Amino acid sequence: MMCAAHTCGRTLVIDHARAPGEKIRISGGGRCNFTNLATGPENFLSQNPHFAKSALARYTPSDFLDLIARHEIAWHEKARGQLFCDGKATQIVNMLRLELARNGADLWLQSTVSNLRATPDGFSLTVTRNDRPQHLTTRNLVIATGGKSIPKMGATGLAYDIARQFNIPVTETCAALVPFTFADQRFKALSGISLPVRASNTRISFDEDLLFTHRGLSGPAILQLSSYWAEGAAITLNLIPDTPLLDSLRAQRQTTGRRQLSTELTAHFPQRLVDYLSHDLNLTRRLADMSDDKLQTLCENLSNWRLTPTGTEGYRTAEVTLGGIDTNALNSSTMATKSHPNLYFIGEAVDVTGWLGGYNFQWAWASGHAAGHAISRGPQ
Repeated sequence: MMCAAHTCGRTLVIDHARAPGEKIRISGGGRCNFTNLATGPENFLSQNPHFAKSALARYTPSDFLDLIARHEIAWHEKARGQLFCDGKATQIVNMLRLELARNGADLWLQSTVSNLRATPDGFSLTVTRNDRPQHLTTRNLVIATGGKSIPKMGATGLAYDIARQFNIPVTETCAALVPFTFADQRFKALSGISLPVRASNTRISFDEDLLFTHRGLSGPAILQLSSYWAEGAAITLNLIPDTPLLDSLRAQRQTTGRRQLSTELTAHFPQRLVDYLSHDLNLTRRLADMSDDKLQTLCENLSNWRLTPTGTEGYRTAEVTLGGIDTNALNSSTMATKSHPNLYFIGEAVDVTGWLGGYNFQWAWASGHAAGHAISRGPQ
């Protein structure tokens, strides 16, 4: 829809879903985290970290905010530059539909594509709508079908299939921004507990909230880290990233030394988490019995909890797909494929994956804008 809003000439958007923009509708708890003020190339993963620079520079969060303002959509900023609608996320969907219609583009829902092939003048394809197949031809073809994330909403690997049909390379894909799982369900007793942590591995670290689940670990810190995780690799949780716990425990030892260490720790952690950690960390002793060295060791253990997830929840709950259309095959200014100049790939289908927090939407707007303007500049 973003791309169609910026093309000129007759444009048709084909969607197999019952309603457009379903990922927009469910995002941000129904309020759509539609961009991030801190958007920059460093917030994206790609085999070519420079690829996204051009599109992101030419369509920024400020540009999208201008569009939001024209449609009088109220918004607010949360932590780390994340912008959300004050109202429902469907406001963004409706805005894009209005922009699409204003530009004279059509939207066909519950439509499927088959028999796609290249022609001397562009492409031909069959679109089946209301059980009626129609043969269409087009000079320009834009693939904006996303990745494999959340298949229950209709996500498929269609973009990758089309790429391979035209001998366009596709990098390895996997679920990203996704919870970790543990085969033994070791955190089942902690399900629902959330706390701020520093989640890290050998590549990167994130200071955000952690959420324990029946099947493993989730929350923003874990989702962020999952994009940098490989199967079999360990992760590290720092449960006291900004807490001077050692100083606090030493001070409390002077005034309330008879108290159980576990009791004192409930001032810093949820009771269930303290109970869970009690056996491994021997938290049953009194504060008075803890030397400085023992308190130091305790704090080191709390700040260096190493775990090895069994896997992830996979595409079923992943917010995005990591990998995709190889950026070496695309023009970074236009999003057109180098081997087929009238064939474009945009958004999540491309090997550009943003962090959690509105970055992936900004990439969708920016890459759609880039392709739309490129098509408008060329012959129709």
